[in-house]
Amino acid sequence: MGTVLVLGGRSEIGTAVAVRLAGRGAERVILAARRSADLDEQEAELRAAGATDVVRVEFDADDVAGHRAFLDKTADTYGPLDVVVTAFGILGDQARAETDAEHALAVVHTDYVAHVSILTHLATLLRAQGHGRLVVFSSVAGVRVRRANYVYGSAKAGLDGFASGLADALAGSGVHLLLVRPGFVIGRMTEGMDPAPLSSTPDQVADATVKALLRGRGEVWVPGALRPVFAGMRLMPRPLWRRLPR
Repeated sequence: MGTVLVLGGRSEIGTAVAVRLAGRGAERVILAARRSADLDEQEAELRAAGATDVVRVEFDADDVAGHRAFLDKTADTYGPLDVVVTAFGILGDQARAETDAEHALAVVHTDYVAHVSILTHLATLLRAQGHGRLVVFSSVAGVRVRRANYVYGSAKAGLDGFASGLADALAGSGVHLLLVRPGFVIGRMTEGMDPAPLSSTPDQVADATVKALLRGRGEVWVPGALRPVFAGMRLMPRPLWRRLPR
């Protein structure tokens, strides 16, 4: 499978995806994150799964001006990138974001603007290679934005639309994009929150993601039951919709 790059190497889901790809023969896994020296736990998981070459590199998703140089250096150093997983993101504090514009902008910058930047550069790089697979994590929160988390949800809505359009633009180029739409994921990011219906774990999301990736699918909902649920939710009258919890 060649080289797997995880942008957001500290992410539970990103690591879980890489672990599964390592178990399927990925030759090298590159974990890209801030404070990459602190990724001992993630590297140990990957090596236990069978990875023999685990590389850590510094990556700041919010530093959009440095994205192109980062990718060029990574590709020049480690060769063609076969699978790239964009696993970075923040949930933010909805209550704070409703009155603190700076915080709202920080959420949107990381969860949308930074993704637009890195995915645009990645598409250019992978097109030049003539091959490659992109894994992008959207969320059901972006399918129809709810009052309870509209700042995060709006960023995911933008990312979902951008990634969907990019997938179409990449058709025929040799580059494939898989868009993943998980529901509530029980993990570090949501610690202390009450799980929503049809929740999943990072391992369940990773299992569904890798299965869809290997089958060449363009999108996957996790769990799959969320797809018909949200088809119905799109039709719910707004007065009822705005009362829904997270």
